[in-house]
Amino acid sequence: MAHTQKNRGTITDGVIWQQLLLFFFPIWFGSFFQQLYNTTDAIIVGQFVGKQALSAVGGTTSVLINLLVGFFVGLSSGATVIIAQFFGGKLGEEVSRAVHTAIALSIAGGAVLMIIAFLLAPAALRATGTPPDVIDYAVTYLRIYSLGMIPNLIYNIGSGILRAIGDSKRPLWFLIFSCGVNIVLDILFVAVFHWAVMGVAVATVISQVVSAVMVLFVLMRTQECYRLYPRCIRMDMGLLQSIFRIGLPAGLQSVMYNISNVIIQSNINALGTDTVAAWAAYGKIDGLFWMMISAFGISVTTFVGQNFGAGQYDRVQRGVRVCLAMAAAATVALSGLICLLGENIYHIFIQDPAVIRVGTQLLYFLVPTFITYVCIEIFCSALRGMGDSLLPMILTSVGICGLRLTWLFTVVPHHPSLQMIVVSYPLSWTITSVIFVIYYSKRNKAKQLLRQQQATAAQQQEKEAKIDVG
Repeated sequence: MAHTQKNRGTITDGVIWQQLLLFFFPIWFGSFFQQLYNTTDAIIVGQFVGKQALSAVGGTTSVLINLLVGFFVGLSSGATVIIAQFFGGKLGEEVSRAVHTAIALSIAGGAVLMIIAFLLAPAALRATGTPPDVIDYAVTYLRIYSLGMIPNLIYNIGSGILRAIGDSKRPLWFLIFSCGVNIVLDILFVAVFHWAVMGVAVATVISQVVSAVMVLFVLMRTQECYRLYPRCIRMDMGLLQSIFRIGLPAGLQSVMYNISNVIIQSNINALGTDTVAAWAAYGKIDGLFWMMISAFGISVTTFVGQNFGAGQYDRVQRGVRVCLAMAAAATVALSGLICLLGENIYHIFIQDPAVIRVGTQLLYFLVPTFITYVCIEIFCSALRGMGDSLLPMILTSVGICGLRLTWLFTVVPHHPSLQMIVVSYPLSWTITSVIFVIYYSKRNKAKQLLRQQQATAAQQQEKEAKIDVG
């Protein structure tokens, strides 16, 4: 299978901050529209059905979905890194094999997740202490949502393939279109047909199918090395091992994150439906930060992956520093804007005064602490782009998840309040950020020393060769 590769997708030259921003904005907008899937569901049911439906769509079900899907998305990041490195190194055949392996993995992974989510939905929701007046809504939403797992994962891995080769615009357009479909169907199924939670779940599944079809169409029509041939979709075991080597730590890291979030959700569920609804709405508000910081993370992973694959190590380090500065500045600006809007944001989701009061307390406490997470995302993503993902996963698991769980099991039982539960977030972010700064600095110094030694050895060999010739 012969392919040619064009250079227009590479990001191994040019002004670094411009390249990062040109890559960041389509991903950020794409994340925004991806977030709109569940956010629109929450807004529609919150306004037309009530706080129980809002709690079901935006509360425990959202956390459980993130637990399942997050593992695969983290795992598939290994494919994105490998494809970016192959593409940066102009290895067309390897790119093709990695693309077909990644799509095969998404189909198999989606089928497994669909079965798990559909069968275990009632037990999982009861285990997390979902309030009795919410659980029927939650089971309905989670089971219908599970039917869209395969197209969900196909879109995620397909858009990851396009980003890996430097194309972040088409995944954005796909999301904008499918999100528009979701909004129209949400209104039709809930406001007109009165299908309640079932309506928003069906709308989401249909929208996911639309986005998956569009990304597959692009991959199958391109003439470049990442073209998808349906008959060639199979797993290359050697590449699959490489994908797991890089992506499994990220998948396990996501699982650890979400397990801690499930436990936090269980503690919040015990505080009643008002608090659960407020937490659900807050989760959509702070999603503005998470989709932004995630876009910076994806940008720096791909930037580092391509430049690392091309052997431009100095450019890698400059790119990480620039991305860190931009992410910090954007976080401060966004945090200030959210705090300025305050409780007005909650009226988008619901009009219940008790829910809005609790939600506003959450907002003013947690939003100013977003800055403490920035170093974790940028350094961890950069290291993943270099192929170093195991130790960052361990650092994140211990630093964030371990500390958070320790706090929840030791402190919260003696002081069971909403404030004591959520303080685990900034506490774990701050400590883990310090750990990452130390690790990344020491790793860079070690790598620089090694390259200097290799350069000195090469110069010495060259001198000896000249002497021998003389």
